[in-house]
Amino acid sequence: MDEEVLRQIEQIIGYEFSDKNLLIKALTHSSAVDNRLMSNERLEFLGDSVLAVVICRALFDNFRNYLEGDLTKIKSKFVSRETCAQISRRLGLQEFLKVGKGMVSNRALSGSLAAGVLETIIAAIYIDGGFEAASDFILSNYGSLIEQADAEQDHGNFKSLLQQYSQEQFNATPSYILLDEKGPDHNKCFELEVTIEDRHFTSAWGSNKKEAEQKAAHNALVELGVLEKAAESPAE
Repeated sequence: MDEEVLRQIEQIIGYEFSDKNLLIKALTHSSAVDNRLMSNERLEFLGDSVLAVVICRALFDNFRNYLEGDLTKIKSKFVSRETCAQISRRLGLQEFLKVGKGMVSNRALSGSLAAGVLETIIAAIYIDGGFEAASDFILSNYGSLIEQADAEQDHGNFKSLLQQYSQEQFNATPSYILLDEKGPDHNKCFELEVTIEDRHFTSAWGSNKKEAEQKAAHNALVELGVLEKAAESPAE
């Protein structure tokens, strides 16, 4: 790989390597070498872990009122092969990946290859420049996704929104109480209500408990006027 191509890659990723061999190794698939230790497989292993740590910390810092379950859902989506491949394709990283002849035709189409090369680049940056450099690269490419996830959580997860509001306004955590259930075991419906301290809100039915909880949380948000305030705030 000539110096001009390496400089092009560095411009794309926004990082200049002190050790260019690390970048070359990060872009060498096991199918292109006789000894797999000379490929990027070990870097992929490391990059996966570095990515997870950076994403977990970013979610922990940005979503301060979300419980572990909500954070885990967002994190799982962000570190998934699908999301990694999406970012890799956006940067065009897979186009620089050195693969064996039998894989050339599948290179641009392979989500797994595209995802893997993002992780190997992360690992190479981490080794060459340290955790902060790797973190900067990750967050620069995940920033818009984090903002989008924040909006989706705020407007789509009524339980999370209610918990955040309840803690801020009442210093209390909402409780969900099962009031009734109907139907056979294979097709039950559940009725739940939300209580905050001593206040009870309109109950809701759902085809499962999670759905009923979301609907009950929505009812509470409506009665508290939270959704109305959120709808008015963009125009302020």
